[in-house]
Amino acid sequence: MTWPYPKFVAHRGGGALAPENTLGAMRKGAAMGFKGVEFDVMLAGDGTPVVIHDETVNRTTNGKGEVAKLSYPELSTFKTRNGESIPRYDEVVALCRELGLWANVEIKPAKGRERTTGEVVAKATRELWKGAPVAPLLSSFSPEALAAALQAAPELPRGGLCDKLPDGWRGLLEQLRCSAVHCNYKSLDRKLAADIHDAGYGIAVWTVNEPGDAQRLLDLGADCIITDALDRIGP
Repeated sequence: MTWPYPKFVAHRGGGALAPENTLGAMRKGAAMGFKGVEFDVMLAGDGTPVVIHDETVNRTTNGKGEVAKLSYPELSTFKTRNGESIPRYDEVVALCRELGLWANVEIKPAKGRERTTGEVVAKATRELWKGAPVAPLLSSFSPEALAAALQAAPELPRGGLCDKLPDGWRGLLEQLRCSAVHCNYKSLDRKLAADIHDAGYGIAVWTVNEPGDAQRLLDLGADCIITDALDRIGP
């Protein structure tokens, strides 16, 4: 594919320069000149899609507990380092659209909620991004979540997330009708990049925080660099 998305994407909104997956992080990414952000969406216990990476709130907020066992009203009482609440997905989308940011939306299911999360996030994405100049790209480590997203909103592009491409990756990506591979940058070499492109897929690599690595990966054929180092890598 010809990569239609930004070449540099801010990891979890603001990379290392703002509390991750917050509205403030999205604003930071935009302020640093990034045209694209990556963030994670999980379901709260009441089914509300929220933007958070971990299955617990312990690391990123002043609260404790599992996201999947807490309702959104309960989650909203916890605060991040910058005093924000865990945002709902619709709040993040509204801000991204206001700021003109494209998004790589990672479907991040809690264990046992893969299909439900994929379905809910895909349906929400279809509605929330309706009329956007460029559709967001849904990605996930979970083939089950991606399969559910495909079934729920087949028109949305998908990316297969992996640490290292598994055996049989071509068949899996074809089955999930993906348009891109999102892999750990350490696993990409020139031959693999050529193989991925020859199979018709774009390549995004994560999480690249050294300028030299970023240039090397672009030279190898990576289409997109996802980074925490917004002050040293990017537009």
